[in-house]
Amino acid sequence: MFPEYRDLITELKSSDAHFSRLFDKHNALDQKIHNMETHVEPGTHEEIETLKKEKLLLKDQVYQVLKKAGAA
Repeated sequence: MFPEYRDLITELKSSDAHFSRLFDKHNALDQKIHNMETHVEPGTHEEIETLKKEKLLLKDQVYQVLKKAGAA
């Protein structure tokens, strides 16, 4: 996610607790969605779609923090 911000992500994960929580929650949702889609975990199509929407919102929040930190 956002390879152009790789260094900034590394920095923020250690210095910004809010960013770290957002980033970790996004990655956890990504793994859960993958597990549901590959039938490792049970999940309906509707549950997967709901999780994808939540993941997209988190990705938007992560990007906003990156943009703000990158401009500073």
